[in-house]
Amino acid sequence: MNNVKTKFNIRDLENLSGIKAHTIRIWEKRYNILEPMRTETNIRFYDIENLQKLLNITTLHNFGYKISAISKMPEEKLPVLVKEILSNKSMSNHILNDFKLAMMNFDQALFLNTYNALLQEKSFREIFYDFFIPLLNEIGLLWQTNTITPAHEHFISFLIKQKLASNIEKLLLQPPQKTERTYILYLPKNEIHELGLMFINYELALNDHKSIFLGESVPIDSLKDVKKHFDNVTFVTYITVEPTMGEINDYIEELKLELINDDTTLLYVFGHNTQFINEDKINKNISVFKSISEFSNGL
Repeated sequence: MNNVKTKFNIRDLENLSGIKAHTIRIWEKRYNILEPMRTETNIRFYDIENLQKLLNITTLHNFGYKISAISKMPEEKLPVLVKEILSNKSMSNHILNDFKLAMMNFDQALFLNTYNALLQEKSFREIFYDFFIPLLNEIGLLWQTNTITPAHEHFISFLIKQKLASNIEKLLLQPPQKTERTYILYLPKNEIHELGLMFINYELALNDHKSIFLGESVPIDSLKDVKKHFDNVTFVTYITVEPTMGEINDYIEELKLELINDDTTLLYVFGHNTQFINEDKINKNISVFKSISEFSNGL
């Protein structure tokens, strides 16, 4: 399941580039922009070089270059031209392509160089909202369509986590000024997708709030122990896959019984599976957020 993917079909190219498979076929047939290979059973496939070339072509095409003109350019000129036009125009499409290429090639240097170049013009917060969130949304779709493997997802997620952790650490060097409420951040038992929770922790630290990050797969009994140490607690959790859609309402009821059972304790819930929480499970002490920006705008 974790084998590195180096061969791609045309649907993979569509998912990664955003160019429809039908259009790619036309470009290939009419302009010979790609050189597909064939398996022993005569099935067409594309290698990583074809993918990289298509992503560069996509960037040029998005900036107004006609495919007929692109097809006549020497292949080695494509990445050079992409870099030239980006000095005067928006980088967003190309940056996302670079991050995707870094993921597909397991290229840590490309990720770091792309990130550091962005950091010359943008804050970490802007990078996360403008690039990392769109990238992570795409990764989810690419994984669902079997375009990437779990190994790709783990690789890029780890690199983003590193950047989150280093930026949070910088903010935590100074003690928080807003200490009237303590935010306790955790993931439910068997939930391991912590990127969203880490960014919420970043937003809290950026806005000078006191927070305690417990991380993944925390049982309710452990939360009860932590609660004993603080007054005015807000538990913050991010539910991506666990509890499941069939279990989440029972989980909310258990939290209300064991934790959110007084006037001062609050619960903030984020993540994909919040869409399955019934309205009758929510009370004045429980808030469900559709996005991190919705939450951070109120800090």
